[in-house]
Amino acid sequence: MIKQECKPVMDIKNDESGLHTDIAAHITAGLNNRSLVFVGLMGAGKSCIGRMVAKTLDLPFIDADREIEEAAGCSIADIFRLYGEDAFRDGEERVIARLLEGEQVVLATGGGAFIREQTRKLILEKGVSVWLRADLDVLVHRTAGRPHRPLLNSGNPRQILADLIEARYPVYAGADVTFDCGDASKEDTRDGVLAALANAFDENGKLKS
Repeated sequence: MIKQECKPVMDIKNDESGLHTDIAAHITAGLNNRSLVFVGLMGAGKSCIGRMVAKTLDLPFIDADREIEEAAGCSIADIFRLYGEDAFRDGEERVIARLLEGEQVVLATGGGAFIREQTRKLILEKGVSVWLRADLDVLVHRTAGRPHRPLLNSGNPRQILADLIEARYPVYAGADVTFDCGDASKEDTRDGVLAALANAFDENGKLKS
């Protein structure tokens, strides 16, 4: 897997669209009609950055959580409350499997999706995955005061996030590309992710080992 943490080898060159077209073309060729899947903890920026990357690559953006809510006819918080986390994960797996069988998209997944073994296998087999890795302070700040996060409603949010980091980060490390995102602007984070993706593919469009 590729770890992009500091200065990218392939630099971003801005034009009127915000990204040099050669980099977008290189990423598109590497994806080879596979969907780009963002994974990571809540608050990492998967939906925000995923939407911006999708725009740059001229691909549709889909938020898996929103698709799950539409399929269930209720909010994720209500699914957790009424049916429990296991039922939610079952539905999440079905929705992600359907999306990955469809047209090429940029997909933002919920924090627990990549943790479930079967869902993780689907993502690794049918997509190219990007882990947005953020430290605890960033995640606490970004998730503060947001009641729609059911996993944070059962105790001290900071401790819950710390426990999730310990349990989940070793699994997220199996993603194809890892990008460390701090408190940089959305635009800088997007450009960093795009550079990391461009660097993840060799000259033949294959993922580097």
